[in-house]
Amino acid sequence: MNEKLALLRESGRARIAEAASVAELRNVKASLIGKNGALSEIMREIPRLGPALRAETGRQANELKDFFTRLIEARDEELQLSDSAISADFDLTVPGTPPPGGALHPITQMCYDLNDAFKSLGFEIFQEPEITSELYAFDNLNFPPDHPARESMDTYWIAGHDTGRGGDRLCLRPHLTGASVRYMRTHKPPCRFVYPGHVYRNETTDARHERAFFQYEALIVDREMPFAAGKVMVKSVLDKVFGRDVPVRMRVGFFPFVEPGFEIDMECLVCGGTGCGVCKQVGWIEIMPGGTPHPNVLRAAGLDPERYTGFYVNIGLDRLVMMRYGVDDVRLFHSADLRFLSQFK
Repeated sequence: MNEKLALLRESGRARIAEAASVAELRNVKASLIGKNGALSEIMREIPRLGPALRAETGRQANELKDFFTRLIEARDEELQLSDSAISADFDLTVPGTPPPGGALHPITQMCYDLNDAFKSLGFEIFQEPEITSELYAFDNLNFPPDHPARESMDTYWIAGHDTGRGGDRLCLRPHLTGASVRYMRTHKPPCRFVYPGHVYRNETTDARHERAFFQYEALIVDREMPFAAGKVMVKSVLDKVFGRDVPVRMRVGFFPFVEPGFEIDMECLVCGGTGCGVCKQVGWIEIMPGGTPHPNVLRAAGLDPERYTGFYVNIGLDRLVMMRYGVDDVRLFHSADLRFLSQFK
């Protein structure tokens, strides 16, 4: 029996090494250690051996099976990496299937497009922390002490830091406008900068509103800033971002941090101005408030309102993305649903 095992070991080793394809190796494996293979035939004879030989022969047979298994696995790996593993009808010129890849979120892409548009006009990009204080969110921006925006029904105050006043009272920034004072305190005019980012409001979500959304603000501060020049800037940026003429209109509006103030609307691109649920059937959608920085805001920034003026706009970034793609519900962009987001690759 020992002689049989020794002969099988040598012949099996040679056959495994000579196998020229994966299919041939499978046949060798079946003939050696398969259910009806040579080694299985020997193992079926072990019970008929005497007690003295039975245990030793069984041990040698199991060792031989492990030996063949290791050789077969090694040879299989060699064949898989060699040309012999490729079938004759395999066309090496056919392009492979690319792995699934990601893409920029449409809001991020819109932000980058606005950055490019404003940088081409000489603007600098500025960032501020998402946690701010009552001082920068309201006091420096000319909000009255009893303004409802200071209440928790509108602003997310940070637990443990929601008492007191001014710089000691912290919140998630409800708008980006406080960044204008931060910037002007560390930069000498003339100033020309934008500051995009997340903002947070404690409000009910619907097709046009979210609790956490994106804004994009722009501010020019100089000795002279004609109001008409600001409108031309807004029109130029929108035309560049959308790649077409975008009708806009300006309406009088009130905001504590500007004087005079206005609201800029653009023609609703979801319905083409005919009226829909997004634009409340009027054909126009508000995308940005703006105006001339209030004298109190300039004073908070350390500037003399008798010497400096400016032009400010706050762009609703999410709504611009809705207009670009004709989407009628802003919540879809915040859903993280890959079935929806994969359309914008």
